[in-house]
Amino acid sequence: MNDAPPSTFLSRNEFLLRRLHSLSGVIPVGAYMVVHLLTNSTVLDSALTFQKNVYTIHSLGQILPVVEWVFIFIPLLFHAIFGVVIIRGGLPNSSTYKYGSNVRYTLQRATGMIAFVFIMWHVFHMHGWFHSKWWTEGVAAPLGGHMFRPYNATSTAAEALSPLIVQLLYAIGILSCVFHLANGIWTFGITWGVWITPAAQRRATIACVVFGLGLSVVGLSALGGFATKTKEQIEQIRKDEDKMYDSKVASGEVTPADQKRWHDHATHAKAGGSHAPVNPPAEPAEETKDK
Repeated sequence: MNDAPPSTFLSRNEFLLRRLHSLSGVIPVGAYMVVHLLTNSTVLDSALTFQKNVYTIHSLGQILPVVEWVFIFIPLLFHAIFGVVIIRGGLPNSSTYKYGSNVRYTLQRATGMIAFVFIMWHVFHMHGWFHSKWWTEGVAAPLGGHMFRPYNATSTAAEALSPLIVQLLYAIGILSCVFHLANGIWTFGITWGVWITPAAQRRATIACVVFGLGLSVVGLSALGGFATKTKEQIEQIRKDEDKMYDSKVASGEVTPADQKRWHDHATHAKAGGSHAPVNPPAEPAEETKDK
């Protein structure tokens, strides 16, 4: 009589799933995060430098959503969901063993949960999750989401990051993501047999610490580059962004896309829901009655 519990899909494929989980955390999810933070940090050079990089990304056109889902969102969801499965199947043991590896074991899982919640909120906060007009205007925007506009990238990101509480939440989220990636690279090397000797693991630890500290500086600097913009600076940046947009439309580099630009929401509301022009024409001067 066989009393063994019936095998499940997870138990039958645990080895493969754990390898895919480890790989997806580094490539493509981790690699994307590095590129994302580096791109955002170009705002430190200038607002228009960052805007040019956003135009480069959006030059993919209709392929962009496919790239986002295939190489970012689907791997991220798999990594997060299977990560929850792993957490439910294992218990943190830092209270029993005082070695640094066991502290990292606990922190890796804690930062993973924080990072996932942060990323979900970040995508909603900036992009609203979905791009359908009924969703962005009827659901996301009233709830404080869909703040980012690609063709007014710096100005809208700066406005979205202006509240202090938002800055604090982003700082926590960025640091959690960076730690999870840096420590995850170390465990990736163990899982895939890249560094198996104690000496190799010590060298890997140093490299991962340096990488994590460096990426933390990049991420927090990028956050500061947006968050410290004053209202006056944002207004000037928006004018410069609009000039760049007009120039690119005139040259044929960019197809007009009103939904990717910033709109005055007060004017938008008065217009009964229709999109207000970004640069409304000036009112004609009143003619002098007495000639």
